[in-house]
Amino acid sequence: MELHAREVNQDVRELGELLGEIIRTQRSESAFEIVERIRTAAIDYRRGDAEDRAAIGEALDGLDPEEQDVVARAFTTYFELINLAEERQRVREIREGSHEGTLEDSVRAAVEELAERNLDAATVERVLDDVLIQPTFTAHPTEARRKTVKAKLRSVSNHLERLDEVRLTRDEQADVERDLEAEVTSLWQTAQVRERRPDVTDEALNVQWYLENVLFEVISEVYDALERAVDEEFDGEVDVPKLYEFRSWAGSDRDGNPFVTPEVTEETLDRQRSAAVPLYRDRLKTLSGVLSQDASQIDTGERFDERLADHRERLPAVAEAARERYPDEPYRQKLKLMRESVLRVDDVRPGGYADERELLEDIEAIAESLRANDADAIAESHVDPLARTVDTFGFSLASLDLRDHRAKHTNAIAEAVDREGVDYESMDEGERVDFLTEAVLQDPTVIDLADREGLSDETARVLRRFEKTAEWQDDYGVDAIDTYAISWCEEPSHVLEVLFLADQAGIVDLPGYCGLDVVPLLESKYALDGARRIMGTLFENEAYQQALDARNGVQEIMLGYSDSNKENGFLAANWSLFRNQRRLAAITDDYDVEMRLFHGRGGSISRGGGPMNDAMLALPNETVSGQIKFTEQGETISEKYANRKIAERNLEQMLDAQIRARHNAMENPTEEVPDEWAEAMETAAEAAREEYVDLLESDGFVDFFETATPITVIENLNLGSRPASRSDERDVDDLRAIPWVFSWTQARCILPGWYSLATGIEAYLDSGGDIETLREMYDEWPFFQTTLDNAALALARSEMEIAERYADLASDDLREAFFPRIRAEYEGAVELVKTITDRDSLLRREWLAENLARRNPYVDPLNLLQVRLLDQSHLTEAEERTLRLTVQGVAAGMKNTG
Repeated sequence: MELHAREVNQDVRELGELLGEIIRTQRSESAFEIVERIRTAAIDYRRGDAEDRAAIGEALDGLDPEEQDVVARAFTTYFELINLAEERQRVREIREGSHEGTLEDSVRAAVEELAERNLDAATVERVLDDVLIQPTFTAHPTEARRKTVKAKLRSVSNHLERLDEVRLTRDEQADVERDLEAEVTSLWQTAQVRERRPDVTDEALNVQWYLENVLFEVISEVYDALERAVDEEFDGEVDVPKLYEFRSWAGSDRDGNPFVTPEVTEETLDRQRSAAVPLYRDRLKTLSGVLSQDASQIDTGERFDERLADHRERLPAVAEAARERYPDEPYRQKLKLMRESVLRVDDVRPGGYADERELLEDIEAIAESLRANDADAIAESHVDPLARTVDTFGFSLASLDLRDHRAKHTNAIAEAVDREGVDYESMDEGERVDFLTEAVLQDPTVIDLADREGLSDETARVLRRFEKTAEWQDDYGVDAIDTYAISWCEEPSHVLEVLFLADQAGIVDLPGYCGLDVVPLLESKYALDGARRIMGTLFENEAYQQALDARNGVQEIMLGYSDSNKENGFLAANWSLFRNQRRLAAITDDYDVEMRLFHGRGGSISRGGGPMNDAMLALPNETVSGQIKFTEQGETISEKYANRKIAERNLEQMLDAQIRARHNAMENPTEEVPDEWAEAMETAAEAAREEYVDLLESDGFVDFFETATPITVIENLNLGSRPASRSDERDVDDLRAIPWVFSWTQARCILPGWYSLATGIEAYLDSGGDIETLREMYDEWPFFQTTLDNAALALARSEMEIAERYADLASDDLREAFFPRIRAEYEGAVELVKTITDRDSLLRREWLAENLARRNPYVDPLNLLQVRLLDQSHLTEAEERTLRLTVQGVAAGMKNTG
């Protein structure tokens, strides 16, 4: 059976032709010819039909500002459309693989593997009971596209889907093609670049869209696929528990973003609840249309009858109306009452559900009643999916995590307790730990959070945040906002400070109650190397022990991939994170604490990006407790979750990887890493780190970076609400990891994803190591394989010829000081990766090589135009817009920002 009417090359060709016709119509034949001349020149060079890019340069040199805008807009729009064509191809492959039973990394494949290992149902259930996957959406500014543009692209995607998956008459197809032309025309006429910086509310709404419109819809389908596979392999003896929980930082992450105020957080909590309530109301209404069973034909059962009677007592007027409307239909009567209780969740009227657990129990009572009446198919098709949705999203859609920099808490406490005669500022670390511990354990509070008169603005903000958090938990439920991450945490006192502030707010009441997971974010080398000092001190601390006990003995620890890479370089950061994850596992094991690692991953390779399922399978066995949390941000969110079928596939791949990884960890709790491999990594990582740090600390490097990349343009791009730098200083340490990576990506020199890799490996070889050992490591060690494959991807996306054009923007002395060094490191890394992997090309996946080959000729002109504009000392307003548009276009072409 043919599932699809089209294929990717047809989509690419027809979208390209449509765009060409629109350029002719909207601009002129001359404008179209300019774009075509540049396009064909770029293709000729990439095919080897031209010796150099001179023809592209000549075409660009003759353009006036208006023509430059046309070129930038044409290639940017092309990439936006081609990205949709490739997304459609991903959907085709998913559907065809599912239909043919050849889909790898699926939950069915994971369950079949467990069955092939002869596991019994009890063991499988134990594996699943351990699993909890927590994707956490952040608002970090890496999404370059406007919301309006994304909406139009989603409409184009829907038209492509209809052409591909629906059998259409000639007239119907003509209608869709006309609508497609209209949408692409509108896209061409729409401004691509934001005129204003999005605010925090925009970012929170963006995250909420994916939760409401995609994930809320598909989560039950993932569970359904798993349950079907489990039932087939284990005869219905395995109960599937809750496996997913979505979280968000949008509207609650205060670190470095002064615009995240308590008002914004409260609005986010309220808006998410206000979005969840009608979603449940609608589903209950739909369910009422299904459950029309006559009371005389069924026995609803004791549990259902008790819950119906209780509900009638709470809402007597509604119950009477339900009896009149549905006199002999008990399920419909119950659903009418449930709809009303849902609507009163956030209402002053009594009778609303106290929490999602009450709603879930009502749904489960209906499912149980249906099964008792041999209506299993109805329960499975209509009731169980709703139960899974409620269990996953509750009334908050996604729980919010709070976060702020450790210094804010330290300064606030020092200032607040100073009024009580306590000199916190002059205390050493041990004294601070003792003071905070005693303060948390005693009954009387030390400070009044509400008394902020005379305090600095920053301290007042911190105290008010904790005061408001207590109110939010009362109003929205503890689960709606129950985590507090501490960025740049480096001492035990930094964790105890948050516990102290929460205690003063009444969020903590030890022993017995702690309403927050306090999460240290370990990102600096000092913090990671001092993990035992930090965590061991906390686990031996009386107050913190009580807090952990109240949180079921689970300690969440966040690892910062982005800043670790920026501080240490790619290879050293990856090795440090691997070693320190094992170290943290040993520490938590020593203290009998269950660890949940929170991986602060970004979209780019240098920030922990890459295929999520590969990353999960490459984690050290010791760290795989079953619970895992990781950030999803920027364009990665759109790429993974904008399309429902792709979102479902991503969730399945995560679950597949986590099931396999957890079972493997149960079978092999300690990952055996041969000493020879560990020593090779130690030698390579240390040499790589020294080379990387030396580059960044070399005189003039910051000036080179500022002139040889478009960092100054990126800082003014209106990408997100958070400032690009932590202060007004211009240095690499102060620059945030996202614009640091974004800038190098634009210049086609993805230095953060591979620099000093060659130096590190050469150091190992020079010290007596051999290539065969490295090949063995690549073949047999998931960590090393994933590390090298990710570096290979960053290398493949880098283009030294283009990067050299950017380097030419720097002064002669700076260019000669740095670019030959960077290019030599690149060339060395390319050769070593090919040698170790025993491949002729960098990329392991053929489709990815085809993807890059399709894109590169179209990215090149945007880069070359961008270089020309950057090289001008003065730009008109139109040229400034075009320059910003080239950044947008390169980002779309590379499918990556930061």
